[in-house]
Amino acid sequence: MYGGKGDYPRCPIKRKGKEYVPGWKYAAQAVEVEIDEDTGMVKNQKNRLGHDVGTTLNPISVRGQITGGVVMGSATLCTSGCSFEDGRVINPSFMDYKLPSSQEIPEIIAIPVEVPLPEGPFGAKGIGELAVVGIAPAVGNAIYDALKVRLKDLPLFPERVLTAIEERMAK
Repeated sequence: MYGGKGDYPRCPIKRKGKEYVPGWKYAAQAVEVEIDEDTGMVKNQKNRLGHDVGTTLNPISVRGQITGGVVMGSATLCTSGCSFEDGRVINPSFMDYKLPSSQEIPEIIAIPVEVPLPEGPFGAKGIGELAVVGIAPAVGNAIYDALKVRLKDLPLFPERVLTAIEERMAK
């Protein structure tokens, strides 16, 4: 039982100094964005994602996990944000957490790469997390490539993008 004093539950996979995680996961993401320099609006147009999935047990589920991760990552990126004060979330409710509508979802091409994991169930690996965490840096780098503006705070509200563009122009 976790007591909250650094006594974290033990992972059954850790044996004699071996890793907690039986295998690492890798992914690569490339995006194409459209940026309106007059308004600061960023639109994620296309995504190409190569993900190490271990062994694909269900191809439809694998693509669904990757697609869902892109949608959730896109929400974090452009449409929603948690506000914090002293380390606590101060948003009134999660009803304000906006997900993209079906018309706002970018084109997504998922490319599963199979590198079986002997310790995984039938050689599979977890895949959903990689799509979520990779989308923001991919879009941020696409913005930098297009505008030479480095944005470090999420979400990428148009006001933030426009301010960064104006600051770059002032230099």
